[in-house]
Amino acid sequence: MTKSLRFTEKWMRRGLWIVAVVFAGFLIGLGSTVVKDLPKVERQRSLQEYMDASTSNRLHEAIKTAELTEQDAREALEQEQLKHRTAQADFAAARETFNNWLATRKATQLSEQDAELIARTKTLENLKNKERAAAATMEKLEQTLLDAQQAAARERTKLRELQDVAQQQLDAENRKLELRVFLYRLALTLPLLALAGWLFVKKRKSTYWPFVWGFIFFAAFTFFVELVPYLPSYGGYVRYIVGIAITILIGRQAIVSLNRYLEKQKLAEQLPDSQRREELSYDTALARLSKLICPGCERAVDMKNPEIDFCPHCGIGLFNHCLHCNTRKSSFAHFCHACGSAGEKNKTALV
Repeated sequence: MTKSLRFTEKWMRRGLWIVAVVFAGFLIGLGSTVVKDLPKVERQRSLQEYMDASTSNRLHEAIKTAELTEQDAREALEQEQLKHRTAQADFAAARETFNNWLATRKATQLSEQDAELIARTKTLENLKNKERAAAATMEKLEQTLLDAQQAAARERTKLRELQDVAQQQLDAENRKLELRVFLYRLALTLPLLALAGWLFVKKRKSTYWPFVWGFIFFAAFTFFVELVPYLPSYGGYVRYIVGIAITILIGRQAIVSLNRYLEKQKLAEQLPDSQRREELSYDTALARLSKLICPGCERAVDMKNPEIDFCPHCGIGLFNHCLHCNTRKSSFAHFCHACGSAGEKNKTALV
């Protein structure tokens, strides 16, 4: 098509396409902002809203109390373990000293040392009692720590069960919210698609076609980027079914359009040559000739063969001779390229 356009017209068309793209870009920015704010129409629910407040607070308090008890028991246990290790060390040292002294007494066999033996034995018993008391206290603290840990675990299990039930309800509500937001997107997108389709059919070749194509680009972007990715899945069923439906609709329309085009071409090829030329625009004919196809039936023709003046497929005239200089030229050209004489149509118009 661009080969048949004037130089200035070609560059101006390119500029208008830039206008269409820029216009589409601003529309897409505005549409994306609107679509992004659509979820704000619905209030986002939280997990706490689906949990019984009193039960949840009681469980949290119980867990907190158990954790504090556990922390206190662990700190006390650490202190008691230190005391127990100290008592063990004191008893071991005293025991070693006593054994050494007892060995010396056996060697000397001094009866006056019996009182000291009793005292040393009493001291060892006291140290052993301290060690046993520390161990008993440790056992109690370990039991308290274990009870606190088990109590916290039980309360956490109850809280988790309560949260699981609430999470199921929240997930169900989120699915409903997702569907509602999608319906909002759909309500916004479908009118845009319908308007874009109408503009494509009726106005794509109008004077303001850059704005028409910009809006069409915007509608297509809104559908494929702002709507389709947010299509509810439900295990993939909805997306696949919608994909199949859209494919069938597009495929059916393509088949119908192709059959209409073929019927139209068959009817056009049965019309007289002059009538077919009147229905062909000058730019369309030149664009097809530049692609080495027949302007009438769009089939390939060897345009470089000097012996071919008519399309061998539909019979439309492709070349004729200038009435002034008899030069072979395109039958669609308005003027002869050799002498500049006007063609038959242009002569009639000039007269």
